[in-house]
Amino acid sequence: MDHQSLEAFLAVADSGSFSRAAERLFLTQPAISKRVANLESSLDTKLFDRIGREVYLTEAGRLLVERAGRILEDIRDARQAITQSASGQVGHIAVASSHHIGLHYLGPILRTLVERHPQAQLDLRFLESEQTLQAILKRDLELAFITLPSTLPRDLIEERLWTDQLHFVATHDHPLAAKKGAIRLNELVHFRAILPEENTTTFRLIQSVFDRHHLPLKRRLAVNYLETIGALVSSGLGWSLLPDRLINDSMTILDVEQVRLERHLGVIRHRRRTPSQGALELLAIAREVATGVKAQDV
Repeated sequence: MDHQSLEAFLAVADSGSFSRAAERLFLTQPAISKRVANLESSLDTKLFDRIGREVYLTEAGRLLVERAGRILEDIRDARQAITQSASGQVGHIAVASSHHIGLHYLGPILRTLVERHPQAQLDLRFLESEQTLQAILKRDLELAFITLPSTLPRDLIEERLWTDQLHFVATHDHPLAAKKGAIRLNELVHFRAILPEENTTTFRLIQSVFDRHHLPLKRRLAVNYLETIGALVSSGLGWSLLPDRLINDSMTILDVEQVRLERHLGVIRHRRRTPSQGALELLAIAREVATGVKAQDV
């Protein structure tokens, strides 16, 4: 079972056509057909049913699709690790980041990487949390810098790099800012909240606090990015929770009784994926920047 035959098989399975698979792999259709035939012969089973011009996976074909991608990825990982380890080179690195980390934390890390390894080829994507987890699980990405969720899928591991203290904030002229003494959590629900969307780790963290006190979070405006939330808070549209770096002179930090919230930011990767030399170097630089201590100084 060679990797070229597996690549041809997956291309046909994904495109539903031998001709489209040939175009994708820059091969002729007979070459694709031969590779698939060789694979079927080596497995002694039929992988596709050909009905007219349509191509359908057999049961055996569907079973192989579930495994073939992992097999090819393992082969690529092995070749990449061996080549880069032998040469010490940093090659291609596929990384994702949340919008907030990309704006406020990632710049010095990537600048250091490029300064040390000008030849590095970085594939950087900005994705939502759920998309990021799936991309790492599917091994489309090596690393992802995100707000760390309370639980991760079993095949993923995390490393904490930063912690954000979250503060309740509103404008100086907001009714909550005029209150004397500590504000009770149940007072907040009577005013509009500007919060991240429900599928984000930060929103789930905030919601858990209100859930523990059996309080609803109904009067809210959902916004994608914390930076946008900060701008809307500054305009007087409502209260929110923001990290220190996004609090400006137009805002008052609200003293909310017995509530302390923080979120952890860091990097996740696949537990069973062999990290490339580039991924190892990027991780080392991220730790240096986050702690202010170079790896060789530890």
